[in-house]
Amino acid sequence: MSTQRVYILLALCVLFWSGNFILGRFVSSNIEPIELAFFRWTFTLILLSPALFIIDIKKVLRIFKENFIFLSFLSLLGITLFNTFLYIALQTTTATNALLINSIIPILILLFSFFILKTQISFVQTIGILLSTFGVVFLVLKGNLSNISSIEFSKGDFWVIVSSITWATYSTIVKLKPKGLSHLELFIVIVFLGYLFLLPWYFYQGYSLERELVILKDNWYFFIYVSVFASLLSFYFWHIGIDEIGADKTGQFTHLMPIFGATLAFIFLGERLEGFHLIGALFIAFGIYLSLFIKSKKYE
Repeated sequence: MSTQRVYILLALCVLFWSGNFILGRFVSSNIEPIELAFFRWTFTLILLSPALFIIDIKKVLRIFKENFIFLSFLSLLGITLFNTFLYIALQTTTATNALLINSIIPILILLFSFFILKTQISFVQTIGILLSTFGVVFLVLKGNLSNISSIEFSKGDFWVIVSSITWATYSTIVKLKPKGLSHLELFIVIVFLGYLFLLPWYFYQGYSLERELVILKDNWYFFIYVSVFASLLSFYFWHIGIDEIGADKTGQFTHLMPIFGATLAFIFLGERLEGFHLIGALFIAFGIYLSLFIKSKKYE
């Protein structure tokens, strides 16, 4: 697959996640985090079920047994915990705080890749990540860095930090996935395992059937979106990125989230696009350019 195509897929991945971020915040007052996670992965499993007829189940089961501990850990991180922690965070934190803290993910992936995968980090790549991180901060603070003094942190911010560490760890170690599994087969395994790990947590809450049916009726559009776009397609695109260009480069695309978030807010919520959006976007774009394009020249 060409590098340019990988970049496009990763940009789409982050665009879909940005929509998940906005919708998750929108419905957070009506649906509890565990319910959000439960219904998201229930819909995803249903949509994945036809794929069972086109994969080599015997091979998948054999690899699953041989790598049970690793795949279970991967499932806990990527499916059971990451989005659940994020949904918990969105109950009590602001979108500004969440975006600001979320910008540490590429830095964490870079560090974890260095220590776990022994990935070499170039000086230019480091500068690129710092520039794009500054772009995120500049955008989130609406072009006035003094606004950082007025930010108040809550317990929800702690959960954003935990979710960021969880996703950075997942994105780093997924590179070590069993070689015999395709992207689709890996996704089926981790969704199934992660869903099983989520079930006890969900049932422990003691939700009534009547309540859950009402939630399904009132929020079906959200669950379809997050299962198709923010789950099936985004996870597939993200895994392709990690395989093709590495976790450290792939993580940089997370910095596109505030740009996409502002654009979606402009289109669907009628919010204005200001000059600071353009300046922040330029820093992010230049930072991503340095960390992706310049470093790739080194290996040509």
